Amino acid sequence: MSRASRLPFSVPHGLTAAGSLCALILALPIAVVAGSVFVGGTGETWAHLLATVLPEFLANTGWLVLGTGLGVAAIGVSCAWLTAMTEFPGRRVFEWALVLPMAFPAYVLAYVYTDLLQFVGPVQSGLRAFFGWTRADYWFPDVRSVGGACAMFSLVLYPYVYLLARTAFLARAGSLAEAARAAGLGPWQTFRRVSLPLARPAVVAGVGLALMEALADFGTVSYFAVQTFTTGIFRAWFSLGDRLAAAQLAAALLACVALILVLEQRSRGRARHAAGPRARPGERAPLRGLRALAAWLTCLVPLTGGFLLPGALLLRMAFREGDAQFGPRYLELMRNSVVLAAVTAVCAVLLAVLLAYAARLAQSRLPRLLNRLVGLGYALPGSVIAVGVLIPVTQLDHALAAALGALTGHTPGLLLTGGISALVYAYLVRYLTVALGSVESGLARVTPSMDEAARSLGCSQGATLARVHWPLLRGSLLTAGLLVFVDVMKELPATLVMRPFNFDTLATQAYTLASDERLAEAATASLAIVAAGLLPVILLSRRISRS
Repeated sequence: MSRASRLPFSVPHGLTAAGSLCALILALPIAVVAGSVFVGGTGETWAHLLATVLPEFLANTGWLVLGTGLGVAAIGVSCAWLTAMTEFPGRRVFEWALVLPMAFPAYVLAYVYTDLLQFVGPVQSGLRAFFGWTRADYWFPDVRSVGGACAMFSLVLYPYVYLLARTAFLARAGSLAEAARAAGLGPWQTFRRVSLPLARPAVVAGVGLALMEALADFGTVSYFAVQTFTTGIFRAWFSLGDRLAAAQLAAALLACVALILVLEQRSRGRARHAAGPRARPGERAPLRGLRALAAWLTCLVPLTGGFLLPGALLLRMAFREGDAQFGPRYLELMRNSVVLAAVTAVCAVLLAVLLAYAARLAQSRLPRLLNRLVGLGYALPGSVIAVGVLIPVTQLDHALAAALGALTGHTPGLLLTGGISALVYAYLVRYLTVALGSVESGLARVTPSMDEAARSLGCSQGATLARVHWPLLRGSLLTAGLLVFVDVMKELPATLVMRPFNFDTLATQAYTLASDERLAEAATASLAIVAAGLLPVILLSRRISRS
């Protein structure tokens, strides 16, 4: 018996050790936030929050999770099934166009619909002019509410469910649905009894991603004056000046995210590796008459509400008024946003490959647990991530400055804090989950027998990754990079807190103008955000269409 086989633990592979180290570094800000639970000293601030606003935070956050979850599931699953399993006029356009709302940040949608639906907006003004009503003569739903926030999130986040559910329908349910139809089951029975159960893990994964994005949002709930954990964190930090209370509120939010992740992992069950060759897609069921019209409207409504209508309204506001600073200033803002998004996307894809492959090679559960811990960062508000990043980065900065001062006799000051590198680090902590989920899904389709075959031919771990997995993962890597790029383009809170001095992005410009109620001027920056995010979304859509 060899010495290695007698060890009570397995010696980690080189890639596994490197992946675990990177995961620990990325999980450090989350650990800082979670560790705040065990630190006392919040005093009257925490007691005040418990006695006054914490119940409202819990209630609003719960309603937000419920409403958004139901909304993205209903829109994403219905559109995915219709475009994957049925044939109706316009299906080929809808199958890629339904991804376009991902280019819109939820807070931009909130600005647009507030301008459209407020009392002095065109909709209510038109109703009063047409019917001769006054304020007391009619009731109109308030868009700046919990329900309005759920609607905004549903319209821009349903593509997460749509992408994963459509892939599941095409990959696993095609031939089985065809057999069900041959057995006499109608379209609705086929969907309910065959397609949906097979796609359930993908649907739950998409809903989980959407819920984490909604929980972490600040711009939308803040602008709508909806008090959630996220706005409470900002209030405790900026208004009350108690960062420890803010971190403890964030820890409570982190517990909600951990619960969502656990439920999502359990929902996947044992469906990790493909049991064999990919299922043959069956023929699409043709829809005619009223059914075709219903399918067409089902796909058109979310596309119109999440992209076409707000895009047209932004164009109208931008060309009629717009931002007076439009010109060279916007080229600088665009450059800053694109460079940050591109650098973060490349780093996220490389790290996601390392972490996912390290967990695949690992003989223990530790790398997988570390990856799940890293995944918690996706649901934390960017400002909380900023706090978790600033504390260790500032300490490292001071240590480096002291060491360089001892060596050279000159103190260089803070090298990392307030720089681009710290901001990219915060983005990676926040958005690595998006890339990691896509890469893990791609690796799950590579059966372990392929790894064993490569090793039997003498390939090392690195050679197996480069020559076997990498070519098979190219589609997943492209998807991961595009998703991270779009998310970073839209990111707001961490950028507001951690950006270098005199360094602005399109997101900070839009937020600054909208917070001053200069919605028409904010339309220019908002439109630029959408335009910059539209190209990668279109590339993603074309890839979906080709697949």
